[in-house]
Amino acid sequence: MTAAGSQEVLPTVYLETTIVSYLTARPSRDLVVAAQQEVTRTWWAGALPRFRPFISPVVLEEASAGDPEAARRRLEAISSFAVLPIEPGVEELAGRYYEAISLPGRARADSLHLALAAWHGVDFLVSWNCTHIASGRVRRILESVNRELRIRMPEICTPHELMEDEDDS
Repeated sequence: MTAAGSQEVLPTVYLETTIVSYLTARPSRDLVVAAQQEVTRTWWAGALPRFRPFISPVVLEEASAGDPEAARRRLEAISSFAVLPIEPGVEELAGRYYEAISLPGRARADSLHLALAAWHGVDFLVSWNCTHIASGRVRRILESVNRELRIRMPEICTPHELMEDEDDS
């Protein structure tokens, strides 16, 4: 509670599918992926409670794919999160992003993740997809498109970038 008696408003975060995938996956033998999995688990337990998390129908669809047991774990982990709707404006914005970023066909869903977070005014989009989402090149392109369209740009980052050192408080 704040001094005025109202509840504190938490910043919002859109969780792209790689986050829940890294959280629930078996430990990887790849050292980089294993480190990202550990960062994700630490972020999920320590930092995520300081945000209002959102997902989308795209996340639900992607999380449902593949091995049934792995899909069950992913869906269970995100079952309590609010789902942002895909409105007509979201699809139009995703198309604009898709063209501007020059994404390959298999990455069309990535433009939807980006558009959902921007359209709904989410504060942060968190992802381990450092090729099509959490990339400096993509951020620069989106800033230009969003400036032209007068759409507020969410901060796009990895879980590591949203962690706070407990000793800093």
